[in-house]
Amino acid sequence: MVNNIDIQFKEKQKFTQWWIWVILGILGSLAIYGVFKQLFLGEQFGNKPMSNVGIVIFTLFIFGLIYFSWYMTLITEINAVGIEMRFIPFVKKSIRWSELKSAKIVNYGFVGYGIRFGSKYGTVYNMNGNRGLAIELKNGKKIVIGTQKETELLEIIENISLAPQVVSQAEFE
Repeated sequence: MVNNIDIQFKEKQKFTQWWIWVILGILGSLAIYGVFKQLFLGEQFGNKPMSNVGIVIFTLFIFGLIYFSWYMTLITEINAVGIEMRFIPFVKKSIRWSELKSAKIVNYGFVGYGIRFGSKYGTVYNMNGNRGLAIELKNGKKIVIGTQKETELLEIIENISLAPQVVSQAEFE
């Protein structure tokens, strides 16, 4: 999108589910303990221990997974030109208002976290929750951008100067 256009809505989401971070914290702690026990104390870690190189690679993988989970971000911006969605580091989509057939807030149910293909709403980009902006393009493609700010998002969408048939009221199924 053009940088000099005023952004009317912006939402930045990251994983905030406590249980994901507990699991990742336990995995990270276990990996560090294994490295410490095997490399520094000289004791085998577990009944069938990995090689020293193997346990270091495993630990690096676990911390890469932790970093990746922290780095992933879903950013939604709306301005006079259209909607921009970035699911960092995977996807960047810009949708001009002229490409839009419809936009509505929906409850899409729990589909998991991340990018989900093949729901009745098309591709779902989700970091948390079960509500999002369902977009249908004039070319037939459908996507949903998850949101934690459905009320604010609905107000912004309704206030954008679009043809009345494009934006519909919230649809909580």
